[in-house]
Amino acid sequence: RKPSRCPPATDTFGRVRPRSLLIRYAAGLTWAYVLTLAEVVAIVVSLSGRGVVTADNVVTVGLIGAVGTATVAAGAVLIIRPSLRWLDAGLRPTPAQVQTAAKTMRRQTFITIAPWILTAAILVPLNLATGVGGLIILGSAILFGAIATISTGFLFTLRTLRPLLAGVPDDVKRPNAPGVRARLLLMWTVCTALPGSAIALLLIMRSNGLLVAESASIELALLVLALVAVVLGLRAMILVSMSISDPLGQVVDAMADVEKGKIDRSIDVYEWSEIGRLQTGFNRMVAGLRERDQLRDLFGRHVGEEVARRAVEQNESPSGDERDVAVLFIDLVGSTQLAVVHEPHEVARVLNDFFRIVVAAVDEQHGLINKFQGDAVLAVFGAPLRVADPASAALATARQLASELRTLPVDFGIGVSAGPVFAGNIGAENRYEYTVVGDPVNEAARLADRAKEFDDRVLCSGAAIARSESDERDHWTPKGQLRLRGGSAATDIYAPS
Repeated sequence: RKPSRCPPATDTFGRVRPRSLLIRYAAGLTWAYVLTLAEVVAIVVSLSGRGVVTADNVVTVGLIGAVGTATVAAGAVLIIRPSLRWLDAGLRPTPAQVQTAAKTMRRQTFITIAPWILTAAILVPLNLATGVGGLIILGSAILFGAIATISTGFLFTLRTLRPLLAGVPDDVKRPNAPGVRARLLLMWTVCTALPGSAIALLLIMRSNGLLVAESASIELALLVLALVAVVLGLRAMILVSMSISDPLGQVVDAMADVEKGKIDRSIDVYEWSEIGRLQTGFNRMVAGLRERDQLRDLFGRHVGEEVARRAVEQNESPSGDERDVAVLFIDLVGSTQLAVVHEPHEVARVLNDFFRIVVAAVDEQHGLINKFQGDAVLAVFGAPLRVADPASAALATARQLASELRTLPVDFGIGVSAGPVFAGNIGAENRYEYTVVGDPVNEAARLADRAKEFDDRVLCSGAAIARSESDERDHWTPKGQLRLRGGSAATDIYAPS
């Protein structure tokens, strides 16, 4: 079966070409060895009084340095090339390839320490005649070189390897890398415990005459070990701090973007320790936020944006509350006949124009489209968001709709009422519907039905007029009384002036 593909890895600055990654990695590892070799030579030369610096040693170190440089460069290419094949092709790595990528650091350690093992195997036998002091200086310098090369190699290649490690998909099982605690303990062991133990051991050996005479001078050897602790400790501290602060800083910056509303943000997961789990957790959190935002958008399209926001932010219970609201009901006339004489797509266009006009007018007055019932619409003003004057808002909306809907090839009736209603979520625990229940709702529907008999096609109740402001009342004229279906008494009705 053809292997699935995954997107090529990218770093902070964009896509990284595998060929460029290979060159940068090999150059970084090689430069780490060359730099450390120069440091070791400088330390040994500064202690030339021990007879370590001789013509034979200079020639030998030169040859070993050339061989070691070539070995490190070739080893770096061999280490990373297998992983770059699937990265370059954009293929999904197999479990075996993931294991190979996980062993990159381990193999890098072996490659960088190999030249120093060769150095010790050749130089120590050649310098047996220098005595214990000279051998201690030489051995300490080689030990410093080996440890410093490993640390410097990681320091120079840490960021280079991140696109490769990030290229492994999140759903692929990754081997665990040393965590923050393990890295700090390893740094303390290599940079503090080993040099400190060596210094203490030398002092104990000289004071007891073990291998080192009591009259022997070991101050220079102690100085070398102290330099190892200071110089190597600084380098290791920078390495460990970068491996922790860089990904954490990336997460902090990404969180700041999310806080600004950029929920399409994601970060590369190039850490395979608990820091990597933090990176993965951030990506999953943002994916959850995107899903929640999509659901909220979909929810808002069905029940209204304000109701959706209220449900999300306040976690509304089905209890609801009672409040004074204004209700607007609008019903089309002749929509059935329209479907008979027109094509379905033409009917859909007319209905969409109708709903678009109604929604825009209601939103302008901060009302809620509570229900679409076939070719009818129920709008509420004052719930769920409280407005200063819901009756005036509903009446103004009715007048605006009466003007704008005349451009459509259908007739309509609009009714407006106001009064106390129950406003809240109705339904089972796992499925709510926000609605309003009360006599004003029924009265508005009855008025919309009777409004079709009037020229203006708009009627409102006396309760709505009584609750509106004087400026809005001036736009309405009394039309007498009507006994509405289901009502026990006559209702005062008004129409636009």
